[in-house]
Parts: sequence; structure tokens; C-alpha cells
Amino acid sequence: MSYIDVLKNIKKNQIDPVYLTYGSESFLLQNIRKELIERVISGDEDNLSVYDLEETPIQEVVADAETYPFFGDRKLIIASNPSFLKAKPDKLPFEHDIASLERYLDAPAEYSILLLIAAYEKIDERKKISKLLKKNAIIAVCNTVKEQDLKRWIDTMARQLRISVDHEVYEILEVELSSNLHLLENELTKLALYVGENGVITKGIAESLISHTSDSSSLKLVDAVIERDLRKAISIYKDLEKMKEEPIAMIGLLAFQFRNLLRVKLLKEKGYSQFQMQKSIGGHPYVIKIALSREKKFTVRKLEDIISRLTDADSVMKQGRMEKGLAFELLLYDLIEKT
Repeated sequence: MSYIDVLKNIKKNQIDPVYLTYGSESFLLQNIRKELIERVISGDEDNLSVYDLEETPIQEVVADAETYPFFGDRKLIIASNPSFLKAKPDKLPFEHDIASLERYLDAPAEYSILLLIAAYEKIDERKKISKLLKKNAIIAVCNTVKEQDLKRWIDTMARQLRISVDHEVYEILEVELSSNLHLLENELTKLALYVGENGVITKGIAESLISHTSDSSSLKLVDAVIERDLRKAISIYKDLEKMKEEPIAMIGLLAFQFRNLLRVKLLKEKGYSQFQMQKSIGGHPYVIKIALSREKKFTVRKLEDIISRLTDADSVMKQGRMEKGLAFELLLYDLIEKT
């Protein structure tokens, strides 16, 4: 089942006896954990057992699951780091009795809910225990949300918060927050409080209230250079300064964006698709997407010249030949004049 479907069923109190969540997106892993604690034991920690399988063998966890709860009708057992599900399990000072878990999966206790949390991008599906979990447990894959699924995520969160989101806001959220679901939830919650129940988040509201990240601000700085808008560039620079970004670090942010533009432009000339570019560069899909929309405004020679100017400014600052803030403002002026 998909993560969203698993979470939806839990919220409807359709609780299964065994769950396995695995993946690299900690926000999703923790969300299911939090929801099960709320739905199964209503936050009552007397009926909650938490184990780290790097410190406790699985047979002890199974024994706990088979023991009737002292308080209430149900208990929740959470066990993290089941490295025995990986292709190469971690070396531990003890051995996991996997057979005990296999027996438990065939006949789980009616009064216990077992949640295994594996913060690994993937598990070894060839193993017998993995196949048994697939057959007898609810599995939620919690990896980073793909670009094409982000709109669905925003829609799901907006419905839960009882708000509407204008079409233009999706791109703002995409650029500012990328696929950081924790930040996305926090920012949407903040916007929901501002517009109120059944309110509509407009582009203007989003632009004025969403917290900016250094990466998104550096993209806006590139836009200001492209637009030859010195006032806007200085304003973004001042915002970055308030975020405690050092001028040398800001040059690094700008250099990263312009190098991406150059790499994308060169790969485009070779006939690469957006997906192939992403694989070759190793960047985030949104970074590649944005670079493709900007590279056509530059020649290869112009991008190389900009990168050279950034390198020179970096050298000036590091050698102390000019006050850093002044050097950065002069750099922005120079880039905009020469663009």
C-alpha cells in the first residue's frame, strides 16, 4: 500500500496487527508512528513499548508482543533498526532469532500492534522474512516524494487543514520547499492559520508568509541578475544576510546555481532529457527543472564569464582585499551590468 493509503486507514481506525515502514524520508516514518500512538493507545505510554533492534534482539520484542497488556485492551510495540531486513545486516553483539518473528507473523496477538521502522531506502525483498512481512503485514514505503507526486501531497495536506490553494501557489511551494515534507507541513499549517477554515491561499499570501530557504533565495538572486534588477538583488542579499549567510557563502550559493545552469545547458546541447540530466548531475528534479527554464537566457560563454567573476570575487574576499559586504554588492552590480 502507498504511504497515504496506510495513513488514511489508520486515521479511520482500521488498525492492522503488524506494520513495516521503511524508507529514507523520516517525516513519513515519524508520521505513521505518531498516528499509531494516537489511535492505538491514545497517547497512553503505559501501553507503549519502544525498542532499538541494534540493542535488543527481536525475540524479546516478540515476547513482549505476546504478553497481554497490564493496562487497557491493546498495546503498541515499536521496534526500529531491523537491520536483518537489509541485504548486508549490521554486525551486532547478539543474534536475532528471526524464526520467532516468522512464527509471530503467522499468528500475531490480537491485543498487540507491532510496528517495525526501518530507516533504510530499501530492504532485501529476497529474504524469507521480507516475503512473510509482505504477505502478513501492512507495508508503507516512506521514501522522498517524487516531483509528480508533490501536488497530490499539497492537496492532501490542504484538505486536512480545510483550506484551498491557488494554482500559482504550487510552484512557489515547489521552489521554496522542494520535497521537504516537514517544512511543507509547517508552512501550510502557518498559512492555514492565517487564512482560517475554508480560506484560500493566494500567490500574494504565499509570497509574503512562506519562510525562505537559502537555496530558494539564491535562485531568486539568479532571477534578479537575469532580470537586471539591482534593487531586487540587493534586497534578496539583505534577506540572506538576516539569515546569517556570510557573503563568501552567498558566492558559493550563486556559483552553485550558475554552474548548474552551465551543466544543464551543455547537457541539453548534447540532447539529454531532463531525467538524464538529473541522473548525470545528481541534482534534485526541481533544480534541473528550474535550470532548464533559465539556461536559454545565457550563452555558454556568458555563463563561463559569470562563474569566473564569482571566482575572482571569492578570492578578493578571502584575501581580505575588500570588506566582504561591499565586495558582494559590487559583484551584484557587475553581474547585472554585464548580463
